[in-house]
Amino acid sequence: MIEIREADPGAENLRPIIQAHLSHSWGATPQTSNHTLDVESLREPGIRFWAIYEIDEPLGCGALKALPDGTAEVKSVHVVAAARGRGLARIIMNHLADLARAEGISALVLETGAAHLPEYDAARKLYEVLGYCYCGPIYGYDADPHSAFMRLDLLSCT
Repeated sequence: MIEIREADPGAENLRPIIQAHLSHSWGATPQTSNHTLDVESLREPGIRFWAIYEIDEPLGCGALKALPDGTAEVKSVHVVAAARGRGLARIIMNHLADLARAEGISALVLETGAAHLPEYDAARKLYEVLGYCYCGPIYGYDADPHSAFMRLDLLSCT
């Protein structure tokens, strides 16, 4: 049974997932363009973190960072390699959107790797399928040739 629970990213059983996410981004993105959050950053005020479990084994995670413009940034969506291909990232993304919509957040925004970074192809494709549209830089970011910015409006969804 799959369950999503709000969690502490510093929990011992979740640290390896955060480290795998960091390792992926460090290997795929120039460091000057890397915006991946570590455990301590994911614990900062305004960031909420969830983990997806099967029984009690964590298989992935995702977070929302509240932004002052009424949107929330999707952060740290990652599924462990052994659990990929089961639609878990889609489940996490839908969970985050449902929570944000229920809380009256106007849109979800995100930054991911640009089209010339093939390590992010699957992520961009998922976001597109979920209805995210490409946009300019989101709150807190500057234009960057290694970044793609995307937005999902939530207020128009019922």
